[in-house]
Amino acid sequence: QVQLVESGGGLARAGGSLILSCAASGGSFGDYAMGWFRQASGREREFVAAIGWSDRSTYYADFVKGRFAISRDNAKNTVYLQMNSLKPEDTGVYYCARKIKGRLVPHNAGNRLEYNVWGQGTQVTVSS
Repeated sequence: QVQLVESGGGLARAGGSLILSCAASGGSFGDYAMGWFRQASGREREFVAAIGWSDRSTYYADFVKGRFAISRDNAKNTVYLQMNSLKPEDTGVYYCARKIKGRLVPHNAGNRLEYNVWGQGTQVTVSS
């Protein structure tokens, strides 16, 4: 059974940067699209970014476009989220997730139901 472990969260100032990592173990990684979601206190988990397994296509939530970048290194079974120009509203727990088998396309990239393996999350706090 694949396991996902996020790391790299912490405290940052507004305008600063953080890099999150998600390491997969115990199962297949390279054949699956991967995504990042986040959940702020009292709010629902929301889509942040996703990356395909073959063509490395990427999709982003509008509120992170131009600031965040998702990438993956299949040799290391790791997916990354580079977060720049951080804002206080980026505060939350960030989760990586493995999508169910199949292509990553615009209409499914941000759907939580398309992801069936989740990490435990890493806290990101951005101070103003």
